[in-house]
Amino acid sequence: MMAIIEAILFISGEPVSIKDISKLLDIDIKQAEELMADMSRSFTEQNRGLLVIKVEDAYQLVTRPEYADYIKKFTGIDREQSLSKACLETLTIIAYKQPVTKADIEQLRGVKCDYSITVLLEKNLIQEVGRLDAPGRPKLYGTTDTFLKSFGLSCIQDLPPLDEEEIA
Repeated sequence: MMAIIEAILFISGEPVSIKDISKLLDIDIKQAEELMADMSRSFTEQNRGLLVIKVEDAYQLVTRPEYADYIKKFTGIDREQSLSKACLETLTIIAYKQPVTKADIEQLRGVKCDYSITVLLEKNLIQEVGRLDAPGRPKLYGTTDTFLKSFGLSCIQDLPPLDEEEIA
């Protein structure tokens, strides 16, 4: 069964939900979760070039972070795409306060955040998650699965705790 899932995760390139895995293998979700935990542990223990990571209730095959330099060298992609301090501050507010409006972000940061929101949307780190039931129906923003993968998180609850004073 692990070989089947490995092949599915490899061709998918995107996270595959535990529901889809259990359906595909005709097993219950608890068995599928145990299988995925065993598979993840096996990849880690064997020190393979790939890892199985959990993103929310889905799993994905990814390359090991310690091989990033070799992958960049092979693919010719040699520049890091880092976020500016303003984008990181905006992303932090969204991650911890989601769902949150642009006005709320700007109030916390004390400056406009149009550019930061545009960059974060383009990088698929945030998304519109709804509209506030208030005059003007402002957009509400939240993080994406890409955010979780980028920061090595399984779910948003894995974010380190902050003092309320840090992001009031």
